[in-house]
Amino acid sequence: MDGTVVVTGGTRGIGRAVAGAFATNGATVVVGARDGDEVDEAVEALESDDATVTGLRTDVRDEFDVERLVETASRIGDSSGIDVVVAAAGVYHGESGETPTDEESYTAFDDHWRTNGRGVFATIREALPHLEEGARVLVPTGAVARDAQPGYGSYAVSKATAEAVVRGFAADTEYVVGCLDPGRVETELSGAGGRKPEHVAEMFVWAATDAGTDELDGNVLGLKEWKQATR
Repeated sequence: MDGTVVVTGGTRGIGRAVAGAFATNGATVVVGARDGDEVDEAVEALESDDATVTGLRTDVRDEFDVERLVETASRIGDSSGIDVVVAAAGVYHGESGETPTDEESYTAFDDHWRTNGRGVFATIREALPHLEEGARVLVPTGAVARDAQPGYGSYAVSKATAEAVVRGFAADTEYVVGCLDPGRVETELSGAGGRKPEHVAEMFVWAATDAGTDELDGNVLGLKEWKQATR
């Protein structure tokens, strides 16, 4: 695909795989993440596949970091502006499924919310002035955001916040803003036992290019919708 794609959390897990998928499909990719060395490593690896990639150390808890990222991205591609934003930056303090709400620390609650909730808000809000007509914003999510499960505490709260943020921007802006639930994915956040990130990365390319506007905007699309649309 043509165009510029911004991926926060683009050095690990789903974000890294998604950045690779968009690069393979011909997009100009801009990667942001907290660790500057990991950003450099991701850019180098993606560039080795002849992709057009740049990166910037970005902490989504800091809106000024996000502002610099999207301003940089808007000047990178063949045309000014951003075509796709994937807000994949996220944290999980503790072992997946072993952080019950009644035992959560205030520190963990605050950082989950700041990164996974407010970070999504900052990413979308700062990107808005740079989005091209027809741009799409995609936010990874999971079932814990909607269905209460024991042991997920404030991480689940933060993911529910992210989904609410998505619905708000979908309602209040002209852009297509939606969530994607790839099911359980094996990452540092969620632990072992799920799909490999690269096995679900193409779902994000599909959502950015071919998913129906009405189906995606303000909603959550999952593996079922992706598989039905692409089989």
